[in-house]
Amino acid sequence: MIYRSTMNGLPVCTGDIICTTDGSAATTMGKLWQALGLLVPGEVDHTVLYLGPGGRCVEAGARGVLLFDMPGERWEAGQLAGERWLIDSLVGVAYPLADRAAPGVSADEVRAAVADYCALQAAEDKPYNVNFFDPNTDAAFYCSQLIYKAYREFGLDVSVPPGAPSADATRIVVPQMLWQSSQQRRVSKAALEQES
Repeated sequence: MIYRSTMNGLPVCTGDIICTTDGSAATTMGKLWQALGLLVPGEVDHTVLYLGPGGRCVEAGARGVLLFDMPGERWEAGQLAGERWLIDSLVGVAYPLADRAAPGVSADEVRAAVADYCALQAAEDKPYNVNFFDPNTDAAFYCSQLIYKAYREFGLDVSVPPGAPSADATRIVVPQMLWQSSQQRRVSKAALEQES
């Protein structure tokens, strides 16, 4: 099933990528996460796949692959810090299927299968992949690798711009690559100010 919603005023649909930066200036713990985020190249430190309905998402993080429900239609990471072991702030949403298509498969079929792939990894309680240089393993996942692998099942490389040749499969797939390689919408400054 395909679900549509909004997150901080941005449209999200099953299979879209929620892109965040680690931390928040609002709390001491958030500031600690901001400092850790400096280790990840680029503005986007973490990626989450939107599943729906409502705020249902899946991510690979410190607790492994995890399903969670963001309450309401706002990214309120502090409310789920105990569950996710992460405080992050919304940067925007990347739309990997806005300018890509899998041959012979509808966008909705891809969305549903990508969501199923990621949810299955959570159901199998897959751990966090600390070997960032192995994005092709199915035994463990880091955030952007989980989403990358799900789309690769359809021959779609969401770590490079559409039409570009697929990148070397032995390199690290960082969150910023998923953000830059898809059409995206950034959360407005007004929406961010409402969070403070």
